[in-house]
Amino acid sequence: MMPTPIKIDVNAQARRVARELVAGEVVGLGPGIPSLLPAETPKAMGIWFLADSGACYYGPPDGQSGVLGDVVDSSGGEARLLPGGCSLSIVDVASAACGGHVGSAVLQTAQVSSDGNFSHWTSAATPGLFAPASAIDWASGARRVIAMMPHIAPGGSPNLVGQSSLPVDGLGCVDLIVTDAAVIRVTQGGFELVEVAPGWTADDVAAITGAPISTASGLREMTFEPPTGQAPSKVYSDGPAAVKDIPDGALVNIDGFAGPGGMAHYLMVALRDQGAKNLTIISNTAGIARVVDFGSPPGKIPIDHSILVENGQVKKAIASYPVSPRASRPSAFEVAFQKGEVELEVVPQGTLAERLRAGGAGVAAFYTPTAVGTLLAESKELRIIDGKEHVLETGLKADFCLIRAHKADTLGNLIYKGTSRNFNASMAPAATVTVVEVDEIVEPGGLNPEEIVTPGIFVQRIVRRPAEFSPYD
Repeated sequence: MMPTPIKIDVNAQARRVARELVAGEVVGLGPGIPSLLPAETPKAMGIWFLADSGACYYGPPDGQSGVLGDVVDSSGGEARLLPGGCSLSIVDVASAACGGHVGSAVLQTAQVSSDGNFSHWTSAATPGLFAPASAIDWASGARRVIAMMPHIAPGGSPNLVGQSSLPVDGLGCVDLIVTDAAVIRVTQGGFELVEVAPGWTADDVAAITGAPISTASGLREMTFEPPTGQAPSKVYSDGPAAVKDIPDGALVNIDGFAGPGGMAHYLMVALRDQGAKNLTIISNTAGIARVVDFGSPPGKIPIDHSILVENGQVKKAIASYPVSPRASRPSAFEVAFQKGEVELEVVPQGTLAERLRAGGAGVAAFYTPTAVGTLLAESKELRIIDGKEHVLETGLKADFCLIRAHKADTLGNLIYKGTSRNFNASMAPAATVTVVEVDEIVEPGGLNPEEIVTPGIFVQRIVRRPAEFSPYD
């Protein structure tokens, strides 16, 4: 009988998984051996590693990289704190995990079935309790799920099976499996062997797999060289470059409260000049700063959403207070609405904030007692909860988001100032592409971690407002 080939160790598994990651993406790390990944990934790739505890790490633990948070390496039963700064809030972690912000989730699984179901190692380790930890969150929200695991369980039974014998923690979500013997894709037809560990053959792997496994035509041996790739820069040269790809018909979050403070005036001007039409804007006010004289110097007319309305670019607004408090000075949106040129969906202010938060966190809908019995609840689903009537409201997720912050680092971590704290932190996660204009951009490490409100995982583009730019017409 031929001797069993030697299996690779967990560090080699981590090196192989690192080759699957995409430069600049957010990677959710389940507890256990996935925590080895930051040390195996070159800093230049700009990977954000996010742990379920809220720890967030950017780059390898070399003490020189841009860091927001700590990653705890608990492999081998011993905790090791890697260099870092502050941790993210559990709200940010939940938003990242479930709101579509995570590119890849890497999980240590106890069992994977041929249809992509998995059981997490923490479920297997807690019989009778079956506690899956964060695995369910990561698996449900990530665009790709990679499983790390030993091919054979300690008792000798296969961990890759035709049908799960353990409670399932994720249904049909595993895309790739990296074991100590092979790399296996999960396809509609079941397991497909694409790589074998050094010294292994396809027959060796099939012999220890508890389900049929096909062999890819390009079967090759695993390699463990560090991955290559350069994270794209989030810093854009100017406003026009940052908004040039906003298409006609886009749904756009645009910040603002009442006065001119805290608004992305520079980006709004850039969007006006870019000319995208039929936009739906999500905003607290839809542009009333021009008519309220709140916070504007005498004789100055602030730039606000009105410039987009007056330019014929807005089809609809989803807003809380889109009208002027003075009947004699209607806002541009108000005038356009009265002429039938635009549509309006009025949303109570607190509900608007929660709809944005829910959209960014992957929450499809929620019940609230706000607006029950009013015109705003017409045609919406109602439900009695604790003896009180509630209305169903849906989460909001935009295509683009234009907001203002005071400072950013090149990773996209944001510090706000003044009224930009109102809606901006809720809007940033609630968009596919978030564009931020700031007064100052610094290198990683140049911001006080305790002052960071929006983590860079929710920001795709940053532009510095020119010093000579005026927020007033």
